[in-house]
Amino acid sequence: MESQVDNFKRELVLAVEDSADNLELIIEVLEIIGFPFIAATDGRTAIAMAQQHQPDLILLDMLLPDISGLEVAERLKQDSQTANIPIIAVTGMVTEEEKGQYLSAGCIDFVAKPYDLDLLVTVIKRYLS
Repeated sequence: MESQVDNFKRELVLAVEDSADNLELIIEVLEIIGFPFIAATDGRTAIAMAQQHQPDLILLDMLLPDISGLEVAERLKQDSQTANIPIIAVTGMVTEEEKGQYLSAGCIDFVAKPYDLDLLVTVIKRYLS
């Protein structure tokens, strides 16, 4: 007989961030709150990792070195393998126009940098708990 613990799965988070300092901060937050994670530092790698690992949530930097976060979100939402993965836009600036663009691209929420750590934790838990 399987125990309930055996059936318990912690949700996997894909953190996409090209800044080493910001990525380290996100990883520390995820470790503190106990969510396993994988990380990518560019858009193409993020798309491949999302397809391969099927994370439960994606924290997606909008300014990446190869392709924009908007394009990454749009590609993921057009792919049947990844279309249902919630994406949170992570960006330094969030104007009303940008908020509309992020939501149109398929993001369900956004977090501004520099991070308010309590808000980051709240947003992550909102979509995973």
